Amino acid sequence: MNKRKLSFWEIWNMSFGFLGIQFGFALQGGFMSRIFQTLGAEKDAIPLLWIAAPLTGLLVQPIIGYLSDRTWSPRWGRRRPYFLIGAVLSSIALFLVPHSPVLWVAAGFLWILDASINISMEPFRALVADKLPESQRSYGFVTQTLIIGIGTWVASNLPWAVSQMGVSDEAPTGVVPMSVKVAFAIGGLVFLASILYTVFKTTEYPPEDMEEFEREKKKKNQFIPDILNNIGNMPLTMKKLGLIQFFSWFAFFTMWSLANPALTEHVFKTPVPIESAYNMNVPESAAAFKEASTAFQKSSNDVGRYMGIYGLSSMAFALILTFYTSRKRINRKLVHLGSLVLGGVGFISMYFIPSPEWLIFSFTLVGFAWGSILSMPYAMLSSSVDPKKMGVIMGIFNMFIVIPQIIAAIGGINFAYKLIGDQTINAMIVAGISLIIAGFCNLFITNRDAITYNPKEVVE
Repeated sequence: MNKRKLSFWEIWNMSFGFLGIQFGFALQGGFMSRIFQTLGAEKDAIPLLWIAAPLTGLLVQPIIGYLSDRTWSPRWGRRRPYFLIGAVLSSIALFLVPHSPVLWVAAGFLWILDASINISMEPFRALVADKLPESQRSYGFVTQTLIIGIGTWVASNLPWAVSQMGVSDEAPTGVVPMSVKVAFAIGGLVFLASILYTVFKTTEYPPEDMEEFEREKKKKNQFIPDILNNIGNMPLTMKKLGLIQFFSWFAFFTMWSLANPALTEHVFKTPVPIESAYNMNVPESAAAFKEASTAFQKSSNDVGRYMGIYGLSSMAFALILTFYTSRKRINRKLVHLGSLVLGGVGFISMYFIPSPEWLIFSFTLVGFAWGSILSMPYAMLSSSVDPKKMGVIMGIFNMFIVIPQIIAAIGGINFAYKLIGDQTINAMIVAGISLIIAGFCNLFITNRDAITYNPKEVVE
């Protein structure tokens, strides 16, 4: 199919729903561990509580990719129905998560939230490949990254901003502060509104051969055989990219699950207080516990705010690449290698910084890696797979995202960082080493079409 080139604003409109998706992911990634700690979770238990996120991705994304490949509505298209369903469910979940009364309820809501976000997210990757000609693929994925960066920065600052407006950070023991509850409610509204914008501002191409498409739809019991067949026959480039993804996402899962305890302890010197260490019957001791608890909540706001910097720097990274890739070729492999190594340095630097303000530097470098992770692997992959199977292939590719997170959650993080020492900040060093390994794994990519692409060489 000859696809026309789209303008920047057309690509922006079709990608705008990612703003809401990233609001969901940023609030989840920046503050879910804080909620777990507030509800009484031990530090070493936090990664396992996070296992909901990768497990739902492992199950949901290939299924949604497969189903969206086989969906067509003249009014709603192929991918947009899934955007909308996921948005409604995610918005409800975002509102409910911080109202969890006990730890197991919060863990359960995380399952629902992550599954719902994945329903919306997976088809967005396929939509870029569906809508854009080959010459605009890097441009499209980088534009998505630009919007993701905006969403990450704004959402990461929400609890801090709400607190600055006078909403309280104080709460009774085992209760999430109102500032977090308000921030999550705002995130739910933004999620739904941004998805609706894309749904109503974007059209989709129908299947090239409608008769063949209808015949494929009528085949029954093909899901598992098709998934297994595509896994068994995945292109070599996809396998190599999978290795890069493994170490990349191990690093970022480590950040999402353990950055809050690591940084509140090591950088801000305000660890979550343990109630049993205080005599709550003594007024002075009870007051000291309340003061320590409030200090932890406020420093957690600041951790989220500093984490938002990686969204801001990924946005700047994406903006530069957006303008560059719209006109000239890039070497995707080398861009990704350099970005991941810089991100690794950013993680490792968190151990050595003398004061919290230096986290701006650390997370700026992490943002270069994040911006590249959200664009370069998908641009390289989309150049080496069958476009008719783009949805299911993108879903299967996400196995390389969720498997390292599952390994990290069931003990991989705790084992790795304790090889260095018992301090939680060592988890950030492990994240940095993992990201540097991921960077150099790019040297295994040899497919010329995946590595570089020149729009001037292609006749649409």
